[in-house]
Amino acid sequence: MAKFLDEIFSTKQIARDDDSLAHWGRDWTRDKTPAPSAVVFPDSTEQAQALVQKARETKTALVPSGGRTGLSGGAVAAQGEVVVSFDKMNSILDFDATDRIVRCQPGVVTESLQSFAREQNLMYPVDFASAGSSHIGGNIATNAGGIKVIRHGLTRDWVTGLQVVTGAGDLLKCNQGLTKNATGYDLRHLFIGSEGTLGLIVEAEIRLAKTALPHLVMVLGVPLFADLLKVLARFQSAITLSAFEFFSQIALNKVCAHRDLSEPLSSPCDFYALLEFDQVDEDEAMAAFSACMEEGWVVDGVLSQSDSQAASLWQLREGISESIASYTPYKNDLAVKVSALPQFLDKVTDCVAEAYPDYEVCWYGHIGDGNLHLNILKPQGLSIDEFYANCGGISPQIFQLVRDVGGSISAEHGVGTLKADYLEYSRSPEQIAVMRGLKAVFDPAGIMNPGKLLV
Repeated sequence: MAKFLDEIFSTKQIARDDDSLAHWGRDWTRDKTPAPSAVVFPDSTEQAQALVQKARETKTALVPSGGRTGLSGGAVAAQGEVVVSFDKMNSILDFDATDRIVRCQPGVVTESLQSFAREQNLMYPVDFASAGSSHIGGNIATNAGGIKVIRHGLTRDWVTGLQVVTGAGDLLKCNQGLTKNATGYDLRHLFIGSEGTLGLIVEAEIRLAKTALPHLVMVLGVPLFADLLKVLARFQSAITLSAFEFFSQIALNKVCAHRDLSEPLSSPCDFYALLEFDQVDEDEAMAAFSACMEEGWVVDGVLSQSDSQAASLWQLREGISESIASYTPYKNDLAVKVSALPQFLDKVTDCVAEAYPDYEVCWYGHIGDGNLHLNILKPQGLSIDEFYANCGGISPQIFQLVRDVGGSISAEHGVGTLKADYLEYSRSPEQIAVMRGLKAVFDPAGIMNPGKLLV
């Protein structure tokens, strides 16, 4: 039962009761029952390093845990592992105003970093629905994307330095906030997106951006999915977009019912686009809207007239995941080139409909960067086990469609346990062999988040 934990941590830093094990032993996935042997709460880099060193000696498996908002099983401990929660390592340690770099611990909540940035008259532009509970360490470990990627990029683009404890127990300081550093391999980027399989992130340096201009939000009704790309191209030729999201009528129905919201347009439409852009570009945006209406790509639209209305329109998109949670959805987070989206979506929809015509399919996602969220909703009366087995049965067909267009089976949620068996659909045998070699170098005892990403 990893008795060495009591040598490193105080009584208040170890939890072994059933409620704690169930709470910290899982993320938002529900396909596995959490069963960790203990949960520990390090409060310093020294403690985290001592833990890994002892775990390596005793071959004790460790599962890093942040806000546990993941959707791929990456933070699930179901095999007696020790969960390493960073809830107590949640401080902003330093801020360099000249370089606009904030140094923080991994347990800092994303929204807290965004608030800190605003206090400096700056911004941290990586944003998503779970910002109020996700941790920076988890964002880095999964290279989180979100709703502003089309303009501001991924988490990777804002990490200027990392301190990590490798699975071998070594403390590495990677890049240390430099913009230019041509001294060989940039180890920082190996840990970004590694899902905790190489080591523990114990400190991060994050670059902040100049504050954004006031923005407007527009929601458009688009009858044909293929026309969403025409709308995207028309607006991108006129203005710089901060976001270009889409959702289906089914998704809109679910979120409006769940949050008691009104539909944005007078008549339903098969698909909707949500755009965000700088307020100074309003005239150009309205001209683009008129052009799309004339072409028949758009049938109706609404433009926010206040910050509160903009926030309400964003609820239509950001509230979808929460609104379908009660349906125990089978989620797929897919990425393809933007140009391949229409045919790809049609083929996946046909694939699901042919296999299970009674299942509702809820589409939404970040269409501006080619990221689709496919959610198959569980019918009432069907057991979770049977539903997941049915959906899992058609996953190879869906992932083959992804491979056919050179896409990714995971755009931003990671591989975790849910997609570990399907990695070959996005990575070649040669690439997987290199990944295994890196894992062996950084985690020679195989203790870091075993069973995730690589199996």
